[in-house]
Amino acid sequence: MRNAIALGDGFVVTTDNSGGIGEKLRDVVAAPDRVTAYFAARVALLEQWAAHADPVSVLIHNFSGEESWASYVAGVKEVFRESNLERPKIMGSTETNMELLQSAVAVTMIGKQRPVEEIGDLEWYVYGTPLIGNEVLDRCNEIASLRLIKEAIGNDIVKQLWPVGSKGILAEYRRLMGDSKIEIETDVDIHSTAGPSTSVLLGIDALNIEKARQLLGGHLYKIRVIDSFRNET
Repeated sequence: MRNAIALGDGFVVTTDNSGGIGEKLRDVVAAPDRVTAYFAARVALLEQWAAHADPVSVLIHNFSGEESWASYVAGVKEVFRESNLERPKIMGSTETNMELLQSAVAVTMIGKQRPVEEIGDLEWYVYGTPLIGNEVLDRCNEIASLRLIKEAIGNDIVKQLWPVGSKGILAEYRRLMGDSKIEIETDVDIHSTAGPSTSVLLGIDALNIEKARQLLGGHLYKIRVIDSFRNET
């Protein structure tokens, strides 16, 4: 599992947070609270899928004030609508004793793992463009689609998923492969942060590559391994 914590009996927990992004005057990035919560929930959901799980409960941790709660809930609901998933119960809490100068929210998901068949050799692709900050709002058509990812998983086109975060594609690929020296290239920046997982790594069986291209479209980029530079002993 990537950033999921195993709770036992097939349950896993994932979470993501956002600070300084929202509707307060001192926020670094101005964005509707609904959008901020959407992207936090998006990351938590992708982490669930990376662990072969689907959410059964959602918690919102709201530090932006009572007036932001409804918008945060709406953003989380949008993630489930887009993904064609049944929406679990959404609960949480709001900080009302202290008024913060900047927005802050976290979304936590508890999920139940699905049975997974044995995974063979996969070809790895980047899906979506690495974006951060205002790029996420201005270039939303380049973001990996939750709906299409879920469809690809459901149709057994995608066998494994690995979200890309702030450290970029290369760092995540090295982490995935367990090789800190492996070198790769692809048609997007492998060092740039992908913010709220605007890019994901997808493991696809060779027989399903064409199906993946037809479903996921033009923002699917093959990862080419250059060399691993392993030390020979």
